[in-house]
Amino acid sequence: MLTLPNLLTWTRILAIPMFIGIFYLPEHWLTLHEKNLGATVLFTAAALTDWLDGWLARRLNQQSSFGAFLDPVADKLMVAAALIMLVEIDRASAVVAVIIIGREITISALREWMAQIGASKSVAVNFLGKIKTASQMVAIPMLLYHDPIGAFAPREAGGWLIWLAAALTLLSMAYYLKLALPQALAKDRARQD
Repeated sequence: MLTLPNLLTWTRILAIPMFIGIFYLPEHWLTLHEKNLGATVLFTAAALTDWLDGWLARRLNQQSSFGAFLDPVADKLMVAAALIMLVEIDRASAVVAVIIIGREITISALREWMAQIGASKSVAVNFLGKIKTASQMVAIPMLLYHDPIGAFAPREAGGWLIWLAAALTLLSMAYYLKLALPQALAKDRARQD
């Protein structure tokens, strides 16, 4: 179903190749500063459309199961693309990228598994996950922009925040696993009895 919220979500997915492509443009087309700025603007716009599509879906009563599926996929693709690009241009550690992307894959698989056994509420988004998302959504644009803004050094602030996001990522993954695994194992034991 092509609603305005779903269209915004598709736009976010379609922006990923443009976002990556900016860094591969020749220097005589865009300076490094212009590439940094362009990538930051694209990523920030994508992050804002993430909020906007959810708000519009609720406001226009256009919530759908397809939108509920597509929205987190778009978010994870955009964050993964940004992290991989930041590693590629030497602004983030591969360790951070592996932690954050690995957690997303693990939790997505866990949610699917829990939905199959009828216990999806045990892995619903919690406050810790929201703080993790907020820290990475602030850190990534800072690392993309990279250039100093007066006395403020986005690269350094973003570096600290992305490591904080990685730590919160591990904590939130442990929290979800702690809640979900006992239920999943209990259901498996009940089936075997």
